Amino acid sequence: MLDVAETATHCPYCALQCGMRLASSGNGRRVDVAGDVASPVSRGQMCVKGWTAGDLLASAERLRYPRVRGANGQLRRATWQSALDELAERLARVQTRFGNDGVGVFGSGALTNEKAYLLGKFARVALRTANIDYNGRFCMSSAAAAANAALGIDRGLPFPVSDIAQADTVLVWGSNWVQSMPPIGQWFDEQRARGGTMIVADPRRTATARRADLHLQMVPGTDLAVAQGLLHLAVTDGLVDFDYLDRRTVGFDDVRRSVLAWAPDRVEQVTGVARRVLQQTVHALADAPASLLLSGRGPEQQSKGVDTVLAFINLMLALGKIGRPSSGYGCLTGQGNGQGGREHGQKADQLPGYRLIEDAGDREAVAAAWGVPAASLPGRGLTAAEMLGSLGTDHGVRALLVAGSNVVVASPDSAKVAEGLARLECLAVLDAFSNDTVERADIVLPVTQWAEEDGTMTNLEGRVIRRRRAVAPPPEVRSDLDVLCALADRLGHGDRFGARSPEAVFDELAAVSAGGRADYSGITYERLDATGGIFWPCPDRAHLGTPRLFGDRFAHPDGRARLVPVRYRPAAEHPDARYPYYFTTGRLMEHYNSGAQTRMVPRLAASRPEPLLQIHPQLARCIGLAGEGRVVVESRRGTVTFSTVVDPDIRTDTVFAPFHWGGRQAANLLTNPALDPTSRMPEFKVCAVQVTVAEATRC
Repeated sequence: MLDVAETATHCPYCALQCGMRLASSGNGRRVDVAGDVASPVSRGQMCVKGWTAGDLLASAERLRYPRVRGANGQLRRATWQSALDELAERLARVQTRFGNDGVGVFGSGALTNEKAYLLGKFARVALRTANIDYNGRFCMSSAAAAANAALGIDRGLPFPVSDIAQADTVLVWGSNWVQSMPPIGQWFDEQRARGGTMIVADPRRTATARRADLHLQMVPGTDLAVAQGLLHLAVTDGLVDFDYLDRRTVGFDDVRRSVLAWAPDRVEQVTGVARRVLQQTVHALADAPASLLLSGRGPEQQSKGVDTVLAFINLMLALGKIGRPSSGYGCLTGQGNGQGGREHGQKADQLPGYRLIEDAGDREAVAAAWGVPAASLPGRGLTAAEMLGSLGTDHGVRALLVAGSNVVVASPDSAKVAEGLARLECLAVLDAFSNDTVERADIVLPVTQWAEEDGTMTNLEGRVIRRRRAVAPPPEVRSDLDVLCALADRLGHGDRFGARSPEAVFDELAAVSAGGRADYSGITYERLDATGGIFWPCPDRAHLGTPRLFGDRFAHPDGRARLVPVRYRPAAEHPDARYPYYFTTGRLMEHYNSGAQTRMVPRLAASRPEPLLQIHPQLARCIGLAGEGRVVVESRRGTVTFSTVVDPDIRTDTVFAPFHWGGRQAANLLTNPALDPTSRMPEFKVCAVQVTVAEATRC
């Protein structure tokens, strides 16, 4: 009889990080997956992605040995020694010719905290390049920038997810959690069972919106105008909590003046949301003892995403909600470790502990911990979209190291990203599966995936949790930590990389974070194993962690929140005579991000084999589409042919497609690379397109 080993770990996908238990037997790579009822976040629930995650461990599509592109243009099998030697030589050669910043590093919100930390250290100590960023820039950067400016700290949810159940009113803005994060629904179900109100703001009548008591179905890209209008009504209807503002904030007078022009009639003209709906919404938030506003990628993935989230925070501060029990503002982070991934050095402007690379004191603290002169640390580099836009150009990145991100599919105007990759002197990719980016690489390094490694993740609440190894990786697969340390050795900086096991790297990360905004210094593997998770900040071993922020003070030096005035501006691109419709993107339950993992799972691939364009029946008739068929969607950047689903739950001026596919089915062939001036977030959610019936459908 085979011995069965059971391992408690977490799902490899979204930031909810549902608890799961894996049962493996013998030496086989197949495991049985069960929900972990002890998880305080998911309580035994998972979505279809989690239940099928074990299939990834036995996938025939797995990368199993290093490959190097030969003179004939083909990827050939290589030994680890030869692949690492060649990569180190090519990186050094590029830096000799083009300077240290000629090499770029692109990370991922899927990496453990240990990998994210070591990747940032590798970039700044071994490569001494300023150019490191990650795909989390495309996820939560706008909400992060706004929270830092207004509240002094960025943690997706500054309260446990269970607080949702205790809120009397919840406004979900631009998140279709029924599709993207289904297990969080149990907390909304409890909220509704208690008699609570749920409101949804979204251009589509999504599965989440269909559950709501009230739906704000605005014109795509006008979220900021709706938020300004809600605060206008809060002022004119006498809903502002002036006692709270006087005690806990600064800046309201300027914000009040900034919303005076946003009377309900103007808001309705710009956004399509009626006065009645606006008034119901703001009164539901204001009159409730406990109310929450939770935002998702809809309002954030815009060229004014930071200002939009600032408007959300202004509203909730004016109503006196932030810092009160089961009340306030939070961001529903998307990627599995999107929170921890940016806290410890993957972002162009940040160092470990959520320190700022341009702050002299922060640089000194981190440099001292790393044993290097502060002057040797590079400054702020190119952000994700900027780096990808610079590929192969005279003063841009000439060699790129990608860890765990499918940049071709995940980036806006993706055809130009592919062209940039082709111009590089060297593209090296660390990943577990082949994808559109791996296929273009010069050097491919196969690395461990979720159930083959130890480490930590930080979920959407700021709860640091343990990822545990359940099975051994394939024989020639190595950890990202091993790869980075081996490259550091070859580049002459191995003495700075003494911590090489996951636990040793975490202990170093925790020590370096001490005193930073994201202080992990009191967290250890032993404590995580004993508690099931600890909320940061946790500044010492006796500290229990901080589940709720802002109860007594905000994270600015004076303890007060800042209300920041913002001005409305339209999307970077609006429909016109040539491109008369809005195009927007989003997620499906069965797939995740670029689909590089989920499309390898047969059950998920069979369930959702292709992206379907959602189109309103009226628009379908207008373009001559009789029933469901195929249409050509064209933007100023590219063209994609989609099969359609005709659905009245979308606006008549808008079409929608999921973004989980690559190649000629990639939604991001169409999207606009216009950037938010602060977060450098691309405008994924709004662009102008033409929609015509495909010739095959006409016939």
